[in-house]
Amino acid sequence: MHIPDAFIPLPQAAVYWLIALIFIALALKWARNELSEEKIPLIAVLAAGIFAIQAFNLPVGMGTSGHLVGGALAAIVLGSPYAAVFILTIVLIIQGVIFGDGGITTMGANIINMGVIGGFVGFYSYKGLKSATKNMYLSAAVGAWLACFISSIACAVMMAIAGTFPLVPGIIAMGTYHALIGIIEGIITAGAIYLIVTSRSDLMESEPGVPA
Repeated sequence: MHIPDAFIPLPQAAVYWLIALIFIALALKWARNELSEEKIPLIAVLAAGIFAIQAFNLPVGMGTSGHLVGGALAAIVLGSPYAAVFILTIVLIIQGVIFGDGGITTMGANIINMGVIGGFVGFYSYKGLKSATKNMYLSAAVGAWLACFISSIACAVMMAIAGTFPLVPGIIAMGTYHALIGIIEGIITAGAIYLIVTSRSDLMESEPGVPA
């Protein structure tokens, strides 16, 4: 899902960068207001974990690949979709600049797909499902699945707008793979939240003091 430089024309990439910068600014504002010394190690652990799970890439076709995202996990644990934007931006900068995974000109698009869409879809899906089902872990799993799947569809639409590949085959390829990958992401997200809740429930910002 990391879009390389050549896959999006520069004018379109610039638009995505402008949109991403708005959310990055809001994420930095969130960080200034919400981050404490106690949370910094958690941010580091989440960033490292997301970096690691994104390292497992599966070829999708048409020059693209699929992988886990991690935006929902960051947003749910830290209680804000802007946490996902903040952490995914850090991860994507390191991946793009140091490891060449994803382009520099297209980094705005990647931040939108994985950080913004992944974070907002994952967080608000979780909150809505949690309110309806009262089941934290099922809600987290479904929210993470939706975040992964919808991010992949958004990526396919961007590629179609860019003329990189046709819309319908792109959606089918990206959607099918990430619908399956999203199941793994849902299981990992629910499992990680279970471990946090059972060991340090005070770290769950979105569910303060919640019993397991």
